[in-house]
Amino acid sequence: MWLVAQFPAPLKRALQYGAMTSPLRVRSGQGAWGSWEVAHGLPHPRLRPGVMSYRGVWLDLEWPRRRLEVPIGAATLLLGFGEAVRITRAGRPPDTLVSVYCGPTTTPAVGEHSGRLGCIEVLLMPWAAFTLFGTPQYELANRTVDPDDLPHALHIRVGELAAALAALPTWADRFGMLDEVFACWSLAGTPCSARVVRAWAELVRTGGSVPVPRLADEVGWSVRQLENRFREQIGLGPKAAARVLRLQRARRLLAAGRGQAETAAACGFYDQAHLSGEFKAMTGCTPREFTAAREAPVGTPVPDRLAGEATSLVLASDRSAHFSKTHELR
Repeated sequence: MWLVAQFPAPLKRALQYGAMTSPLRVRSGQGAWGSWEVAHGLPHPRLRPGVMSYRGVWLDLEWPRRRLEVPIGAATLLLGFGEAVRITRAGRPPDTLVSVYCGPTTTPAVGEHSGRLGCIEVLLMPWAAFTLFGTPQYELANRTVDPDDLPHALHIRVGELAAALAALPTWADRFGMLDEVFACWSLAGTPCSARVVRAWAELVRTGGSVPVPRLADEVGWSVRQLENRFREQIGLGPKAAARVLRLQRARRLLAAGRGQAETAAACGFYDQAHLSGEFKAMTGCTPREFTAAREAPVGTPVPDRLAGEATSLVLASDRSAHFSKTHELR
């Protein structure tokens, strides 16, 4: 492989010996609409919790596909194998990219592709993304960018890494190589604050319900210091991050069959109307619309970005909009 010579020694070893050691789940299927394969894997324990998960996708469908992606408490690095994805977010021009970086957001996005797609999606704790790319994350809030437009400590371009991954024969080999890449990349990256890591972990643990002043006290900072560090290393201020995590928990409860009133009370919303308003602002649809769309048959699986979470909807391929916000995203 011509790329091997460009890799430093640890990455060359990863190409040859990089089979992953963590469990790997692969599902596939085919029909009149085409074929698909999805692989899920956990990174090596030494990379966690910063590197959260790997998801590999091969799609060969007979029609284009559009997905609505809602905000989650994670950053996303999509390593594309050649086919471009068009990503649209309200208030911004569309981005057409092969590999993509997106930090935590507070707004939904629609991703579209031709129906043929190969990629690995890596979910990162936001502070781990700061370590890898070093860029103040507030500069990337509610944006999607080419990761090669960002500074990083890799000895090759991210696009070349994606090409090397695509050339490997199995998902186990690809995920094993990523284990080695992220181990080297993290060591060479920009250190993040241990207090930011602690504060983020507490926000995640409480589903965004811990008050910001108490969170600042727990890590030994003023509220202003916490806000500044969060914007730099998370991308969102602590209040905005809490909103995302609170709604993420609400979607999980609603998907499990909880009622809206019960969910609102459990997640710290003032009432059901508050939950519905936040839901529409951050997903583009009401809780009822989201739940109904999740239950509609779409032919191929809708693998959510987070295991056990409700994060994605497949939209009609004829570009008709199901929800009010998607009119703005087209």
